[in-house]
Amino acid sequence: MANVPSFDLNNGTKIPSVGMGCWMSSPGGGERVDTMCLSALKCGYRHFDTASAYANEEQVGRAIRDSGIPREEIYVTTKLGNRDHHRVKEAFEESFEKLGLSYVDLYLLHWPQGVVNDKVLSPEEHPTFIETWKEMEKLLETKKVRSIGVSNFSIKTLEELLPHCSIVPVTNQVETHPCYPQTELKMYCEAKGILLTAYSPLGRSTIFMEDATTQAIATRNHTSPAQVVLSWAVQRGTIVIPKSEDNGRMLANITLVTLPKEEMKLVDALHEMPNMHKSLLMFDNKGDGTVFGWSYAQLGWDLVVGGQVVKS
Repeated sequence: MANVPSFDLNNGTKIPSVGMGCWMSSPGGGERVDTMCLSALKCGYRHFDTASAYANEEQVGRAIRDSGIPREEIYVTTKLGNRDHHRVKEAFEESFEKLGLSYVDLYLLHWPQGVVNDKVLSPEEHPTFIETWKEMEKLLETKKVRSIGVSNFSIKTLEELLPHCSIVPVTNQVETHPCYPQTELKMYCEAKGILLTAYSPLGRSTIFMEDATTQAIATRNHTSPAQVVLSWAVQRGTIVIPKSEDNGRMLANITLVTLPKEEMKLVDALHEMPNMHKSLLMFDNKGDGTVFGWSYAQLGWDLVVGGQVVKS
């Protein structure tokens, strides 16, 4: 069994600090997802992150059931899709049925922007993400889900949401890695009792893996650059959900090392190097400064077209 620390959430539950991300680069994945999850379970993973938009909840749930591992030893996250903000209860029930598990550990509002009849709603149109969150809070009464949280929220959107919350989100799942450490957002969330979860914690890029600093730290610790980055992320108090279908990388990703303070500071500073402080996911694939119909300003993201971080 892998030695993975757990973090305390603001509602008294715990979450493994390393999980398996189940986004397969496109919706679905079929038997690949089933095989990946079963392999991950054998490697010691006990945390799986999927979403209705990933179109593989059924395979994730089946792998967990087929593993024979007691349900209470596994942490499962899924998410409400953009097109379901107006039908929260129904969408959750659909995910619940596809997973085929006795409960869901964590249900996230995947994006603040909703879509109804193929139209992206503006921040003021109903249902707003505040109204959607209020419907998500009601799901806790069913006992079918134990925690709720958000994803892709900024300080701006959290400031709009939190005054209306009866339940504070347990986590905010965002892109974060050495090129985009989201330090201000992390500090804000921690002050509110919200943990950050890092999706794509390895950046879907080799830019900081090939950096001389990361390579040197890996050499000194007899480990890989990926393990350095994931260990840095967990040590700074963020949950990570890397994805791999390769058994060797799966095992490496869940094998953390303890980095000295000096090396933590070196990784902390990587984004300060020229052309390094940026998003690596290129959500803005149209080049018009919008992500799924909202501008960076509406999302509250500190980015400009091309993914570079705006200097404050």
